[in-house]
Amino acid sequence: MRLDKYLKVSRLIKRRTVANEACDGERVSVNGKTARASYEVKLGDIIEIRFGQKTLKVEVLAVTETAQKADAPAMYREIP
Repeated sequence: MRLDKYLKVSRLIKRRTVANEACDGERVSVNGKTARASYEVKLGDIIEIRFGQKTLKVEVLAVTETAQKADAPAMYREIP
């Protein structure tokens, strides 16, 4: 699954266009490297998103095409 779609489905970012802009603005990195929106997300990837001063780091636990709002947090695990 594409990185921008994963960010939307997992509800880490609310809209896919915003996820795409975050990737274009080099605010998203996967496994320590700046990632493009077209990057194919795999299990075990470490995604880091920078929101201004705050940084969110998560590990991918599941990759599914759709997810209910209640199930979305099960797709990743936050890393402190």
